[in-house]
Amino acid sequence: MRPRSGPTVEHRVLAARLRMLRERAGVSLQAAAQALDAHPATVRRIERAETGLDARQVRLLLDRYEVPAVEAQSIMAGLGAANLPGWWHRWRDVMEPWQQEVIGIESSSTLVRTWHPALVPELLRTPAYEAALRRTMSPDDTPGKAERCVELLEERQRRLRERGTRLWALFPAAALHTRVGGPEVMAGQRARLAESASRPGVTVQVVPLDFPPHPMTGMPPLHLLRVPTREIGDRAVVELPGARVDIIDDPDTVMRHRIRLDSACAAAPQPGTPLPEAG
Repeated sequence: MRPRSGPTVEHRVLAARLRMLRERAGVSLQAAAQALDAHPATVRRIERAETGLDARQVRLLLDRYEVPAVEAQSIMAGLGAANLPGWWHRWRDVMEPWQQEVIGIESSSTLVRTWHPALVPELLRTPAYEAALRRTMSPDDTPGKAERCVELLEERQRRLRERGTRLWALFPAAALHTRVGGPEVMAGQRARLAESASRPGVTVQVVPLDFPPHPMTGMPPLHLLRVPTREIGDRAVVELPGARVDIIDDPDTVMRHRIRLDSACAAAPQPGTPLPEAG
């Protein structure tokens, strides 16, 4: 069964190590499954972090792969931490499955880069801005759900600050002219942006209204997540129309998104440029 709160990075790392060990040993999925007396899909799910890491199954796989005792002991010692629920577990009732996966990776990222074509990116939003936006974009939410979603966003922001995660945000000045929640909310949001831009490790770039088209023009919201482990590559998260989200781990595709965002950031006004005046 897939962990209800989504896999943590520790879980993903151990799952990836199991796949690497199987491949290093030259053991097929079918042969690994036979060691567990299970279907090959079971091994595939273990290697994709789609199910909990059962100690008995992991031990059987390590034995089948003839993993040296010291290395096997290290993996077994890490099972407890890998199976712990993520900090976001308490908010899982208001989260989509893709959000659990994204936040699981985001929580261990050293760098988060984000683009939004029309709004202030969520990791820079004030609670008031997020709450007002949810009232418009998710009118069917109960007040309780809306409040918990805002709490979750605040906790994400707090944890990223505490970890020293670098944040680089690019968005158009149109976001500052789109009145979300009224003048008071927008004034607070502008103040938050100015304060955030002054913090070490935070880069804010705003594309002026009269700026020519750039490589991200017309592109949907994009987030690039970098995790400093060799087992987990960078991820690209693309928010598509119809509440669809693509979480991309293919290195070539992620690189194409990175190059496009790099080009847009290089063309935009440099960090430190004052925010455009309010409309």
